[in-house]
Amino acid sequence: MHVLPYLVAAYVFLIGCYGLATSRNLIHAVGCLAVCQSATYVLLLAVGYREGATAPVFSDIEPASRPVVDPVVQALTLTDVVVGATVTALLLALTVQISKRHGTVDPDELRELRG
Repeated sequence: MHVLPYLVAAYVFLIGCYGLATSRNLIHAVGCLAVCQSATYVLLLAVGYREGATAPVFSDIEPASRPVVDPVVQALTLTDVVVGATVTALLLALTVQISKRHGTVDPDELRELRG
């Protein structure tokens, strides 16, 4: 088993977390959160990868004649992409509303949100 995709996923996740921790802008924070979530795409595809396997379409081959890639992992990755795009759009819409109401996107200047 190759370890490179797992290292890439961990690296992308850590870069996103670092950007999220050091962000002084809500739009930048949403972008860094999207980078963190993109690490899950790499991780899911690394889990489902099989050496020498083909797409799981059985129209032209006999079943069990050659190895195929797990279609469940591919479906989970596509679902993850859709959920990630939805979450990013929702967070950006909330950021626009915060900017309209408070006049800033700097988290330190949002005094009304402190408990």
